[in-house]
Amino acid sequence: MNIQVEPKSFTGDKIKIDKILGKEIIIHDYDIKESKYKDKGNGRCLHLQLELSGEKRLLFSGSTYLMDLIEKVNDDDFPFLATIVKEEEYFKFT
Repeated sequence: MNIQVEPKSFTGDKIKIDKILGKEIIIHDYDIKESKYKDKGNGRCLHLQLELSGEKRLLFSGSTYLMDLIEKVNDDDFPFLATIVKEEEYFKFT
């Protein structure tokens, strides 16, 4: 069948999660890849394409909770408006 998957390419500067906590962002897309820090968390890394104040940015996170949540979003629901908050030791979308 010779079907090939196109790799996702994200644009924008990297941003740290603490710079967007509590701020409204638009989530455009995501990818979950093997992390270079295999001994932390679940060994995977979330690549999140987001928009903050009209600028596309890229967030990398090892948060297993964010990964679990974003995987439950239907493809038809992208892009969507969200806020990332920290509750106790976990990050979550609101």
